[in-house]
Amino acid sequence: MPDNYIADQTFEKADFTLRSLPKAEYENCKFINCDFSGSDLSGVKFLDCEFISCNLSLATLTKTSFIDISFQGCKMLGLRFENCNDFGLAFSFNNCKLDHSSFYKLKLKKTIFKTSQLHEVDFSESDLANATFDNCDLLNATFDRTNLEKADFKTAYNYSIDPDNNRIKKARFSKSGLAGLLHKYDIQISE
Repeated sequence: MPDNYIADQTFEKADFTLRSLPKAEYENCKFINCDFSGSDLSGVKFLDCEFISCNLSLATLTKTSFIDISFQGCKMLGLRFENCNDFGLAFSFNNCKLDHSSFYKLKLKKTIFKTSQLHEVDFSESDLANATFDNCDLLNATFDRTNLEKADFKTAYNYSIDPDNNRIKKARFSKSGLAGLLHKYDIQISE
């Protein structure tokens, strides 16, 4: 294998803000408590990797590949996922903070967001069919011409979704979350 292929490695407490992560293809690697904040991950390819308790805030993701990636307990503020390589793009988020990030126009079918904070995240024109937002805070998240068919919002909260401007056929919501679908009408709903 060439030098730019790294497999089955664990990177723990590495600070990639001072020294960039070498541009390579990383397969089945674990990144634990690593700091990527503000770093340039352009062109790096991650396959079947785990990011645990990492800080990726404001990292540059131009042509970065994320294929079957798990993010757990990560701080990921202001990331522009739409700049990633969209071929094979697939990831899940558990207990992550993704405020001010953007998934503009991405195909994210079946993506799982679990116990995550998604304040002011842009999902405009993205395809979130069959996605799950389990116990997620979607305060001021933008859903504009977004495909939310069969998406699960039953335990999500603080969302505002315009049913006239998004595809929500067979999406699942809780009774308590219905106010998030009627927000644009400025009506008062009581128990």
